[in-house]
Amino acid sequence: MAIERILKDDASEEKGERARMASFVGAMAIADLVKTTLGPKGMDKILQSTGRGQSVTVTNDGATILKSLHIDNPAAKVLVDISKVQDDEVGDGTTSVVVLAGELLREAEKLVASKIHPMTIIAGLLRAFHHCIWVLSSVHDQIAEKFKMDLMKIAKTTLSSKILSQDKEHFAKLAVDAVLRLKVKGLLQGSTNLESIQIIKKPGGSLKDSFLDEGFILDKKIGIGQPKRIENANILVANTAMDTDKVKIYGARVRVDSMAKVADIEAAEKQKMREKVDKILAHGINCFVNRQLIYNFPEELFANAGVLAIEHADFDGIERLALVTGGEIASTFDNPESVKLGHCKLIEEIMIGEDKLIKFSGVEMGQACTVVLRGASHHVLDEAERSLHDALCVLSQTVNDSRVLFGGGWPEMVMAKAVDELARTTPGKRSHAIEAFSKALVAIPTTIADNAGLDSAELVARLRAEHNKEESNAGIDVISGSVGDMSELGISEAFKVKQAVLLSATEAAEMILRVDEIITCAPRRREDRM
Repeated sequence: MAIERILKDDASEEKGERARMASFVGAMAIADLVKTTLGPKGMDKILQSTGRGQSVTVTNDGATILKSLHIDNPAAKVLVDISKVQDDEVGDGTTSVVVLAGELLREAEKLVASKIHPMTIIAGLLRAFHHCIWVLSSVHDQIAEKFKMDLMKIAKTTLSSKILSQDKEHFAKLAVDAVLRLKVKGLLQGSTNLESIQIIKKPGGSLKDSFLDEGFILDKKIGIGQPKRIENANILVANTAMDTDKVKIYGARVRVDSMAKVADIEAAEKQKMREKVDKILAHGINCFVNRQLIYNFPEELFANAGVLAIEHADFDGIERLALVTGGEIASTFDNPESVKLGHCKLIEEIMIGEDKLIKFSGVEMGQACTVVLRGASHHVLDEAERSLHDALCVLSQTVNDSRVLFGGGWPEMVMAKAVDELARTTPGKRSHAIEAFSKALVAIPTTIADNAGLDSAELVARLRAEHNKEESNAGIDVISGSVGDMSELGISEAFKVKQAVLLSATEAAEMILRVDEIITCAPRRREDRM
């Protein structure tokens, strides 16, 4: 008797071998797509949108590339998700995590083809993963005096694969100074909240002209006839309508029988606005920052009272301004005692390039600072911002967990060597999966060498030979094209980044390996509404 179809007509299902093959192929295709962007000599991708304006993004950031793709394959979506999580969690390693997951699945595919059950492969991969974390924990470097030097090395290593690699010394110092301001005084614990670090992009000049400024800079001009400099400022941050209050009832009409009545209405509106301004001034402020427009009449009233009024500050700007000055955003002004004002020591107008901006110095939140990025074009500035954000994320995580590893493929080779030894002592089929994990790890230094146009087979073989010696610090030096000593070259990575890469890649590979059926739902039909 024929089995009835359970699913709708347009729904499809793939079972067993075919489902697994579709998952493997999709995941490996995504890994191959971003593989060329890995490492200091990785290539960039141009992403062009099909929407209005056809905006163009030039980037080699794995998470940015994958976020922009519209993907149909479910396994490929899992890799896109782990890349996003890596970006949110530690900021860097977004390409490495996808490449490692892709390589794990490439090796797992060979094992499945040789009739090893996926659950056995998963058991082996998990055993290898836990062994890797144990090995990394035992070889990390943690010395407080070297802390700032280590941060500089990590920042330089992170930036060396980005657009800022030419001026990495300058930007590494910027990033380290900004993150060390977040540190709680006297403690090695810092904050991973980067909200108090603001990044402003101003086209013009070169990337090297970028600088770090203490305090907060708002991208606005000071109005006409208003004080250009205020000391010991009390700031009211608001989101309220300061245009002339018209009769705001849709469809309402006012009929008058003479021009004098029109003048009365205008006078009433002006009086209403004057009362609102008086309420605001009753807070005892000398700076008023509003999210919305401030019309000429209230602006004139503020100027007469000697209050600096800033209009149309963007929402991110006023939220951050309220945060760093210790104020709150207000929208009603009837109870001055319940409104929390912001404070800072000095407000002044500054010039960056040809633009005037407002700088708030000596803010309540002492660790607040602004990084001003200069560059040739908007595309360069956008990519520079992404690169700097990655470096800031990694550094803020390292301040909290100060364990440091060497870079340049060193951790992968150390782990691969340890995992190979584990495979030799593990009985049964699991040892094949453990060995596969080791091969997948070696793919990272191989890809770094390939992207630099070097002979990866030769370099990885030499690297493996070096690592068989005791206490080796050998890694790939892509600049000279040979094997180099990572401690001398100052190439370091954060332990937290490597840990997150291993964890996410192993879990993604495990999830995809467990799949034995893919069910695609039937698309919803539009009913004929005639």
